[in-house]
Amino acid sequence: MVLDKNTGRRRHLHFYNLPSLLRPGDCLVLNNSRVLPARLVGRREPGGGAAEVLLLLDRGEKVWECLVRPGRRLKAGAQLSFGDGALTAQIVQVCENGNRLVRFAYEGIFLETLERLGKMPLPPYIKEELSDPERYQTVYSREVGSAAAPTAGLHFTKELLAQVQEMGVKVCCVTLHVGLGTFRPVKEAEITDHEMHAEYCTISGETAEIINRTHREGGRVICVGTTSCRTIESWAEENGTLKESAGWTNIFIYPGYRFKVMDGLITNFHLPQSTLIMLVSALAGREQVLDAYREAVEQRYRFFSFGDAMFITDTIDPAK
Repeated sequence: MVLDKNTGRRRHLHFYNLPSLLRPGDCLVLNNSRVLPARLVGRREPGGGAAEVLLLLDRGEKVWECLVRPGRRLKAGAQLSFGDGALTAQIVQVCENGNRLVRFAYEGIFLETLERLGKMPLPPYIKEELSDPERYQTVYSREVGSAAAPTAGLHFTKELLAQVQEMGVKVCCVTLHVGLGTFRPVKEAEITDHEMHAEYCTISGETAEIINRTHREGGRVICVGTTSCRTIESWAEENGTLKESAGWTNIFIYPGYRFKVMDGLITNFHLPQSTLIMLVSALAGREQVLDAYREAVEQRYRFFSFGDAMFITDTIDPAK
């Protein structure tokens, strides 16, 4: 679906039609974060009961903040074993939010151990294991660190990216490591009371210069995914310029927000009450987004991670 953020006009196309919606001089901003095989299935020691750990955040010195199952049995001091003892762990602390701090013990390099023993942390509505784990990675993923894929990028092929570059569209990358807090629903009566999760993100000097040059030359900055949007908006100056940056962001974008850098957004269809649909509504207007979502349901669009895409842009030709 293509949605004009100014008029609410909509069109229905295929994703391979994207080049027809871009202009020479535009810039696509991709999030090149790569998903960790962060789900570990093992056993409690002693006793051998089943246990599962999902890595969320590297706290340093072999300690990770994790989700665990079964939570009632995995208290501070509990011992875990994965891969017949190739990887062991101890619960060192129960956090206020119910997560656990887990200290791991292993030989060699942790990421290589995860590649052998870990599984992709698929969303709960996907019931089958992926036969090819690369299906949950974007074709441009590079920097390992996410607990979930930046799913808007799953629509792209290498061939489509090459095609848009050949027509004069610039392509650059930022990195934001996606945490599961991205998908936590907003339950507070006042959205300003919602505690936004923090995620680590970086912008290289090269990417900052490409984006700044795009605006100087009259092009549009189009983010692929809400994570790319949150990254550049987190570090933008009031005049819309960027420079090389790195750090934690907990930016919460909802209606009323003034975008400093982003002009257009390629994104998936999101859950109700999520911070993601609030970000989309900030760009295109709440009522226009809700109308578009009603039409998406009527047209049997697919929602969520492996679903269809929406391009929020401007100036849709009414003749088309």
